[in-house]
Amino acid sequence: MTQFTNSKKKYDLEERTAKFGENVIDLMKRMPNDLINQRLIPQLVASGGSLGANYCEANEAESKKDFQHKIGICKKETKETMHWLRLLARANPGFSDEFRKLWSEAQELLLIFSKILASSRT
Repeated sequence: MTQFTNSKKKYDLEERTAKFGENVIDLMKRMPNDLINQRLIPQLVASGGSLGANYCEANEAESKKDFQHKIGICKKETKETMHWLRLLARANPGFSDEFRKLWSEAQELLLIFSKILASSRT
């Protein structure tokens, strides 16, 4: 009986966004150390980690308005992350499959944040 009660694991967006940030870091550690990557990688690591941090802050929001603001930041950071992923993919074509996977996950997160924001406004 216990197995049935534990089989419905709660969906954990905090964990998903943290894992996304970790995956960004893991891939960036494998990038060549050239002038272009030295400029782009810090931007991606910052935005890729920020969307999870801002989601955690949203979950601790002090008001509905604060929650909406933080989710809006999550959306902005996700879009920024997708931009840096695109540029890094261009600069590092040998890693296109890995960048495509991260971009796809970022797209899904963007859709989730958009839905959360829209739902909070009704």
